Amino acid sequence: MSVSSINPATEEIIETFEPHSQVDVDAALAKADERYAHWRLTSFDERAKLMEKAAEVIESRVDDWAPAMSREMGKPLAQAEGELKKCAWVCRHYAEHAEAYLEDEKIKTDASQSFVRHLPIGPVLAVMPWNFPYWQVFRFAAPALMAGNVGLLKHASNVWRCALNIEDVFREAGFPDGCFQTLLIGSDGVENVLRDRRVRAATLTGSGPAGASVASISGDEIKPTVLELGGTDAFIVMPSANIESAVETAIDARVQNNGQSCIAAKRFFAHEDIYDEFRDRFVEGMKALKIGDPLADDTKIGPLAMKSLRDDLAEQVDKSVAAGAKPLLETPSLPDKGWWYAPQILEEAPESAPAAHEEMFGPVASLWKVSSLSQAIDRANDSPFGLGSSICTTEKTEIETAIRDLDAGSTFVNAKVASDPRLPFGGVKSSGYGRELASDGIRAFINRKTVSIA
Repeated sequence: MSVSSINPATEEIIETFEPHSQVDVDAALAKADERYAHWRLTSFDERAKLMEKAAEVIESRVDDWAPAMSREMGKPLAQAEGELKKCAWVCRHYAEHAEAYLEDEKIKTDASQSFVRHLPIGPVLAVMPWNFPYWQVFRFAAPALMAGNVGLLKHASNVWRCALNIEDVFREAGFPDGCFQTLLIGSDGVENVLRDRRVRAATLTGSGPAGASVASISGDEIKPTVLELGGTDAFIVMPSANIESAVETAIDARVQNNGQSCIAAKRFFAHEDIYDEFRDRFVEGMKALKIGDPLADDTKIGPLAMKSLRDDLAEQVDKSVAAGAKPLLETPSLPDKGWWYAPQILEEAPESAPAAHEEMFGPVASLWKVSSLSQAIDRANDSPFGLGSSICTTEKTEIETAIRDLDAGSTFVNAKVASDPRLPFGGVKSSGYGRELASDGIRAFINRKTVSIA
């Protein structure tokens, strides 16, 4: 059955694709296996030159691919351009640093020589989401290929043009055929790929149920995985914070990519001493955001990527309001066509409300008043998720306490949570396990081989 990509701003079909058959998938796996046998023997210098070229290819396509990305999944154009440029950055980062990240670790023992050598393990399957359709893939692909592995991509079906463009990057950069391949398959095709002996590992960014499925199948096959799953990131504002800056950061943290980001701040806790000021400024800032065509330069909020996402978010908000949460923004008029949802702030949602404990994947913030940092941290940690966290404060003791006690994969101080090629990225609890980026990312799928020479 064919698959169509649909413009979420207009509901118009952009392009239709034919999924790969089982014969196509088998051929891709065979090609990956064959290519790996040779690619693993190439030098870091050879790989780095090709990865640098990949960065150049991406940069040369920004003007074409950014608007296409916006049309395919609704991201505001400036953010789409930034995402592609970030992909070029991660390619250059690993081209420059991969060899150092994977250098031998010398260990003194009774042997004449003993060390750990980092070797590739083989083809790795990446199951990737639609919300950052290029970045999520390149932050896997750049380290995997530089380590000597080869990549297989199963992308979300609403961004298959992005998926094919990514395959084109590596082809145009001169990577040998089979180093990176896109599989146009649905979720029901993932298990057969995971169970194929030629696939040695998997990485997934996506929902909890999808992660649990991939982890379960991979565990059954004794294959390593890295999972980056959902988040309900906490954003804490204390009295010493610069309130104007904190509000600006809070808005940016909540509505990036139309609020459809695992690392977006979703639960906001403001100290009672500055609560009213923060709330009022937060409301005014969210109200001022321009909603409209994601291709327009002044648009801050585009449509949600799919109708089901819009409907699910609307249901969560309605249930939260029915449970006692107070909506602080009126709903403006929205276009008749497209999957739009206006920014909203829900105040003091009770524990029974979805806004208090579920991931809200859209431009909806939940806000509570707290009397102390300890209460804010307790509330922040009262979640099944633990991806990122932010605190706005200038007090050193508060910073140290937040770093120590917030149960999350990262804590950003006076800044929104963001991924950076130089820093490890990942979560704890139901937000997943393992780390991407930096040295952690390239070591996620390698054989740390112990060598001892008598």
